[in-house]
Amino acid sequence: MQIPDGLSEQAKIAYQAFLDMKESKAAHFSCLEAIESKYKAGGAPSIAENLELEKLLAAHDKNVLAFKTAMAAVTDADERQTLVELMS
Repeated sequence: MQIPDGLSEQAKIAYQAFLDMKESKAAHFSCLEAIESKYKAGGAPSIAENLELEKLLAAHDKNVLAFKTAMAAVTDADERQTLVELMS
């Protein structure tokens, strides 16, 4: 997804952080769903699968923090509203 024109540099950073957060969330849930489906009938994930899941969660946590920080830097109320609309 492309960052819209007309946003301040802070808003562009916040929007990119949102996109990164959205992508990392999808990757984490996709891995979680795959593991759940694989072991629904019994069994347990391997160490490698658990490590991958942890790695994806850590990446998502990092992206959530970056998004929170970036949104705090956007102080213009109209621009914050624009970002909320873009993220909806």
